[in-house]
Amino acid sequence: QVHLVESGGGLVKAGGSLRLSCAASGRTFSNYAMAWFRQAPGKEREFVAVVNWSGGTTSYANSVKGRFTISRDNAKNTVYLQMNSLKPEDTAVYYCAGDPSGSGYYTSPVYYNNWGQGTQVTVSS
Repeated sequence: QVHLVESGGGLVKAGGSLRLSCAASGRTFSNYAMAWFRQAPGKEREFVAVVNWSGGTTSYANSVKGRFTISRDNAKNTVYLQMNSLKPEDTAVYYCAGDPSGSGYYTSPVYYNNWGQGTQVTVSS
């Protein structure tokens, strides 16, 4: 089990950038694949990006591909989401989540058993 805490959310104008961080506690962080999901009001939680245990494999939702970059630093027990060219439709609560398989294959939230509390990202037009 890992305990996850997100930070870095805020209010930004369209076209701007934000960098989210997710700090993990626990000695097994480097075994986990880590993902970012988001949930807008009235909508289901959706996959944004995932990185496998080593950082060598990443995958993105089509809606963010080319604009967002997921990365991790296992020495710091932290995963990041660099968000560029933000759009109003990116507005949501962003959650990081851990998958103990480490694979980085999964985009459904059912495979993730560790979740942070979320950080709000608001993009104004």
